[in-house]
Amino acid sequence: MALHTDLTIHKTAYDLFDAIMDLAKNMPRDFKALIGAELRKECIAILVLIFRANCARDKDKHILSLIERLQVAELLLRLSRDKRLISTGQYAKVIQLTSSIGKQANGWRKYSNSSAS
Repeated sequence: MALHTDLTIHKTAYDLFDAIMDLAKNMPRDFKALIGAELRKECIAILVLIFRANCARDKDKHILSLIERLQVAELLLRLSRDKRLISTGQYAKVIQLTSSIGKQANGWRKYSNSSAS
């Protein structure tokens, strides 16, 4: 078992967290407190779930939770773009990261389920 910090999915999730921190600091105050804080919370939860899945024998429940949190983050990012809190370029950058995390998580889930069989 590799350290969770060495996993590609963890590195991508950390890049997402870093990008979200930059996006949130430039939001208007009322949206920063609401949407920005929620995005940061979701990113931290995603990083924690990667750690939990890496340590657990039954990875499936943690990976499913990770995917759910990722979908919430994507929804908040879409709302941020629709409300013009972030630019289209910023949105494209973070959605590329969320898409990569989602693909890696689903691949990890398939691999862990096939290994368990």
